[in-house]
Parts: sequence; C-alpha cells; structure tokens
Amino acid sequence: MSKANLDKKPADVAAMFDEVAPTYDLTNALLSFGQDRRWRKIVRNAVSPKSGQKILDLAAGTGASSVAFLKPGVKVVAGDFSEGMLAVGRQRHPEIEFVFADATKLPFADGEFDAVTISFGLRNVVDVAKALAEMHRVTKPGGVIVICEFSKVTSRWFAPFYNFYLNKVLPAFSSLASKTPEAYSYLSESILAWPNQHELKLKIEKAGYTDVTFRNLTFGIVAVHKGTKAESKAGTK
Repeated sequence: MSKANLDKKPADVAAMFDEVAPTYDLTNALLSFGQDRRWRKIVRNAVSPKSGQKILDLAAGTGASSVAFLKPGVKVVAGDFSEGMLAVGRQRHPEIEFVFADATKLPFADGEFDAVTISFGLRNVVDVAKALAEMHRVTKPGGVIVICEFSKVTSRWFAPFYNFYLNKVLPAFSSLASKTPEAYSYLSESILAWPNQHELKLKIEKAGYTDVTFRNLTFGIVAVHKGTKAESKAGTK
C-alpha cells in the first residue's frame, strides 16, 4: 500500500485507513498493550452521555470508540471519511448511525450535538483549525468537545523508552502484527510531529471553546482535552 505523508492529503489518508480497516481495532489493542480500552472509558466519562442527548463521534473508524457512548435515550452518530472503516463499522455495530464526514466540512446543522468527540483522529486532519471550527459550529451552546489524542510524554525518565518504542519497536512489531505496516510507520511520524498538550489547548480555545482543560494519561502518551461552547447570550441565536 502507499503510505500517507505528513502533508495529510485527505485521499491518501482515507485510502490508508480503508486498507487497515478489517484489522485496525485488533492491531491497536496489541500496540497499546490494551490501554486503548482504558482510554475509551476515560473519554466516555468526560463526555458523560445522558438520555436525550445526541453525540457526534468523529474519526470513529469501525465504531469501537462510539459504542462507549451508547446508553438508553442517547443518539450516537459515528462519522469518518474512510469508506472502508464505515463499511466495517456498519457490519459490527448496526445499532449506531455511521455517516461519511470530512472533519473540515461536516454534513450537520449548526448546534446539532450536545457533545462532539474525536479520538486519535484530529492528528490526521489536513486543517486542524478548520476542523475545530466545524466541531464548534455543530456543538450546541453549553455543549462540550472532548478530544483524545497522542501527546507529549511528561516524564523525563520514561521519554527515552517511549521514543525508542515509537521509532524502533512500533515499526517492527506492526510489520509482524499487521499486513499494512506502512500505516503504522505513518502513525509514529504523525505522533512525533503533533503539538504538545498546551499547544492543542490553545488551538481549541481559538476555535471558540471555553474552560478548556486537559488530562494526561499514561505519562502523557495520550491527553484528553475538554472544552465547553459558551451559552448563547440573551437576544442572540
């Protein structure tokens, strides 16, 4: 397969994920040593889905992240721009609505969702600022955004081991565990090029969200950011 580059051309990134779709969830579980389940639970708690709410899960892939938000009375929409991922997701989780969605041009109305969340997908978007602006647009006033993404390790003693894992272990392991190791070579490169926790916080605030906070997970390998869309002022829409 051809590997997507850090210019993140949408067609290349989508094609790459189309090819890894059938084994994507299993490979991720192996490569994260099972931590992906813990991370999803923390994201679910941050979103805190409640009956009557509508939640948009972007970069949902096959729906492994989306199922965490299912509760009685909660409507979950899983959005992704990989048709291969969507096809696998619809087979595995018919209880969830899967929608083709480009994060930089979302096919949803203004203020449609009580919560918008994206896990390990913002890093793959060609225009992060535009994507965050779109997420803000479709979030209801008073609603939240929750972003789970790889970040920068905060522990000095752990950082060298993690960098060794990204540069050496991950590519070697993925070549054995996956039929498409090129995708996981891109994974390492995109993680290393991604901004740190504080820089992402500023980007979320610039998109219009307030009270933005973040929580480091697993020594900062992953960070969960959360922000709120301000309530509409009286007399305005």
